[in-house]
Amino acid sequence: MDEIKKTGGARIGMMTATWPFATLKVNKNTLELNATILGNLFFTPKDITSIEPYGLIPFLGQGIKINHRVKSYKSKVIFWTLGSPKELIKKIERIGFLGNSSIVPKDLQIEIDQKQKRGGFPIKTKAAILIVIIWNLLFSIDLLKLFREGLKGSPLGVGAQLAIGFVFLTSILLLTSKFVKKLLLKEGYEIDDIRKFIYFLMFICGFLFINISVIP
Repeated sequence: MDEIKKTGGARIGMMTATWPFATLKVNKNTLELNATILGNLFFTPKDITSIEPYGLIPFLGQGIKINHRVKSYKSKVIFWTLGSPKELIKKIERIGFLGNSSIVPKDLQIEIDQKQKRGGFPIKTKAAILIVIIWNLLFSIDLLKLFREGLKGSPLGVGAQLAIGFVFLTSILLLTSKFVKKLLLKEGYEIDDIRKFIYFLMFICGFLFINISVIP
C-alpha cells in the first residue's frame, strides 16, 4: 500500500465540512486534507507534531486531530472518519508518514511550501468578499420592500431569487469558464479541489429558487 485515501468530514478552525466533503490522502512524504471550500491543506512529516484520536461519539463524532506547525493554517485541524481513529493512525504509521525523518524530495518540498504560503482557503479573499457583498445587496431588495410595504406574504421575493440565481450562475461559470476560474481561485488550486462543494451548492440553490418561486 503506497497511499491511504479516506472520505469523511473535516473541521478547520471553527468551520466544519460534513461527510463526504473531505478527503484525506497520505503517503510517506505528504498528508493532504482536502475539505473543499474550507481548504486544501498539505503537510510533510516535519510539519506534524502529532496525530491523535479525537471525539467521544463512535461513528458520529470521532476522528483524528492533526497537530501541526504550519503558521498559515488554522491550528485546529480535524478529519472526521466513520472508522476507528486509532486504526487510521496505525495505517498512517505503517505507510511511513509518521516518524519519517528522511528528507522530502526538493521539488516536492518547494511545491508544498508554495501551497502552504497560499493558505488553505481556495477562493481569493477579494473575490469572496465581492461575492458576499453582491449577495447581500441583492437580498436588500426584499428588505427595502419589507420596510416600505410591511409584511405581505413571504418576505422573500425578487431579491432572494436574484441572490440565489447569482450564486447558481457563478457556480456554473466557475465550472465552465477558465476566465472565472482564474478570477476566483487562488493560483495552484483546481476546480477538482472544490467540485463536490460546487455541485452541492448548485443543488441547494436550485431547491431554494424553486421553493421561493412557488411561495405566494
